[in-house]
Parts: sequence; structure tokens; C-alpha cells
Amino acid sequence: MKKRHVLAVACSLTLAWSTAALAQLAPANDMGVALGHMHLAVKDVEANTRFFTTMLGGKLVTNGPLALIEFPGIFVMLRQADAAAPPAGSVIDHFGLVYKDIEAARARWKSAGVKYDVGDVNPNQGYVFAPDSGIRIEVFGDPSLPGPVSMDHVHLYAAETDIKPMQAWYAKVFGGFPGQRQRVARPGVIEVDYFHRFNFSFSPGMGKLAPTKGRAIDHLGFDVKNLDEFEKRIAALGIKFEAPPRAVPNTRTKIAFLTDPWGTYIEVTEKLAPEAPTPVTR
Repeated sequence: MKKRHVLAVACSLTLAWSTAALAQLAPANDMGVALGHMHLAVKDVEANTRFFTTMLGGKLVTNGPLALIEFPGIFVMLRQADAAAPPAGSVIDHFGLVYKDIEAARARWKSAGVKYDVGDVNPNQGYVFAPDSGIRIEVFGDPSLPGPVSMDHVHLYAAETDIKPMQAWYAKVFGGFPGQRQRVARPGVIEVDYFHRFNFSFSPGMGKLAPTKGRAIDHLGFDVKNLDEFEKRIAALGIKFEAPPRAVPNTRTKIAFLTDPWGTYIEVTEKLAPEAPTPVTR
């Protein structure tokens, strides 16, 4: 496994989850921002739904017409797309989850024939591969985790000279801050953590990186307390949404989109989490 020089900026989110149930989104930071979701474009929605629930431990819930796969600190959303390119070569390379019992998770994957690997240097780290999309999820083991699974990080790639400006942009727009990353996947890595559980990690990419829109990891999402106020704040920074915020029918959710200067497509939502998550019986 190649060593990479990694930097991260952490979103200032206080993750105070209950061990009794999969929590909704983490509390918002001082800017009223929380991590929201990862939106994936896959060929087979049913197969990927089973993968993220049965294999990875998510819980399928609904918010009106929206189907959400809930992990503590994040929702995963799926849409059908036959021709979405794999994430490799794009700005967002992968995202990561952490497991209280990584060996039990690997035994489950092995029994089901799910492709996964184990880190060459750190056996407590590796990747598990989603069906049909080229999406890989980095996984870690952490026996101190309060529940069985949790969100860990999103890993973005950029030209090395762009990493510090990218960190500064996410700090300015979404309230991230530099820190020490909690789980070290490889030696020689400059780790930067975030508060307790979740961080953004930045690594130098190879060659020209493609925008995320239209790839298997199409975009990431942040949830804000007040989308209209957020729009005013970023307008003062010279940043505009690509279309006016709109309401999702039959929900209390509002959404808008922007793209960061390096090609990461971002959805900003208000009230993405359902008031009382409705489990879906399958």
C-alpha cells in the first residue's frame, strides 16, 4: 500500500451519539453546519442498498420520497445511473467508516463473498468494495467506539499546491478547522483529526483530477440550520448557489447546490434528517 502525505481539515461537529440506536446527523457547528450525506450513483440500487445495510450496518429510513441509509453522523443516498464513472481519478476518492469489531465485520463480508482487503502495514485498516460502481469504503477498527459503526472521514484529492487553499476554503465556508486525525492508516502520514469522529482528509492527487459530478461518488452534502441565512453568508464571500434553494415535495427539507473551486459538487440541505426516522421493512 503506497504511503501518501495526508492533510485534513475537520468539521467542527460535536458527535454525541447514543449507543442504543443509530443517531441522526451530528449537532451543527458554530456556523450551523453539520455533515449531511454522501450521494452515490450506482447501476443497481437494490444491490447497493443491501450492501450498505446488511453488510455495512446502515439503517434504511425515509424522509417523504427520500430514501436514506443512516449511519451515525451521515446519510448515504443512492440513485440509479448506468454510466457513472468510478470515483478513482476524481476529487473525492473515497469515504471511510469505523467499526467497533472490525474482525466480525470482515467475517460477515467474507461469508457473503463481499470483496475487501486488509492494510499491508496496518491490519486494523483496509477497504471494502461496493458492488458495480468502483466505490471503495475505507474501514477502521476501534474497540472504543460507542456503537457498532460510525462515520469516519471523506478523502479528497487535489494538486499538492491546492491543499492548503482547499483547507482554507472549507474552513471559511463550512467551519472546518485543522486538527489531528484519530486513526492512522499508514506510517509516514501527517494526520489531522477532527473533533471526535469525523474529518476531511486531503492528499495530493496524480495528474488532473475530474470533477465529482457524474461520477459514482457524485457529491457530498452538508446540512445547515437555515439555508436562507447560509446563502446570505456565502454570498458575502462571493459564493453563489448554482440554482435558488428549493423545497423537496412532501418533506420539510430544502436543498441547493454549489461546486467548490476544485470540482467537488456539494449539496447543501436544511432539515435532511426526518423528524422521526421511519424504518423501512424489506
